[in-house]
Amino acid sequence: MPNYVVLALESALSVFGIRGIYEQPPYEVVRRLTSDIEIRRYAPRLAAQTTVSAPNADEAANQAFSLLAGYIFGKNREKAGIAMTAPVSQEKSRDIAMTAPVQSSPAGQGGMTMRFFLPSALTRETAPTPLDPRVEIVDVPSETLAVLTFSGRLTDRVRDARTKELLDGLAKSGWRATGTPFTFTYDPPFTIPFLRRNEVVVAVAAE
Repeated sequence: MPNYVVLALESALSVFGIRGIYEQPPYEVVRRLTSDIEIRRYAPRLAAQTTVSAPNADEAANQAFSLLAGYIFGKNREKAGIAMTAPVSQEKSRDIAMTAPVQSSPAGQGGMTMRFFLPSALTRETAPTPLDPRVEIVDVPSETLAVLTFSGRLTDRVRDARTKELLDGLAKSGWRATGTPFTFTYDPPFTIPFLRRNEVVVAVAAE
């Protein structure tokens, strides 16, 4: 019963964009490029990850979220619940990594790799073992990321526009993108849109 009470409280607070109850990976701000763009350095961390393909990106995201939520709410060998953290990492792709080899998604399909970062108290040895083989525990290495923060609904059109804004902001900044842009989301879909925190992100290196 206490778990349900905590979940209900978290959901109620999330409507208003109150997310202090969720652990977030610590980072160091290396440089601020604009009022919305900054360079951050993250320490190594642990995540639950899944990659799915579906007829479209929205369905892929829903499937991925469902798989990871099932894992943290007890769909694991130890039947242990895991505290929610923020943000959720999402990366759209057309080439979906299967077991082996890499299989290219047919035209018109959506691909999504999603990560839930695990609480810092967990290690690879103590993290519950996923029951679903589509969920895996991965080590995320230390990385330097360029991040643009914004609010509102995260649609494909908004994501593309904000990604362009981020990449344009990196031009002549002394930093260059070294990976594929992805997103961090901090709030559930029922959070009031203008109170949501979204970020478009890309790995970078100094020129």
